Amino acid sequence: MTNIIEELFYGNLEPQARSVKNNSIIEKELATLAENEQLLLKSLSGEEKRLFINYVNAWGVVLGTSDLDRFTVGFRLGARFAYDAFVSEEAPFAEI
Repeated sequence: MTNIIEELFYGNLEPQARSVKNNSIIEKELATLAENEQLLLKSLSGEEKRLFINYVNAWGVVLGTSDLDRFTVGFRLGARFAYDAFVSEEAPFAEI
């Protein structure tokens, strides 16, 4: 078995590298978002266009930060499960 820490170090582990399944609801909604963004960008000009681009970029930052937070919290929860399962011997009753 390969050492998971070594794999992580060499960049061979990319849990976030995933793709959207063909014909899924997400693929359809992403296409709708992209299409509507292009239509809006074509119809806006000047200050309105700048404001819309700032809005889209701000949402990108919020979503990225949210993803990082969920990943971090989930990873820590998994580590707590592992600790509890393999290290902690705390339980409501004593062994006989």
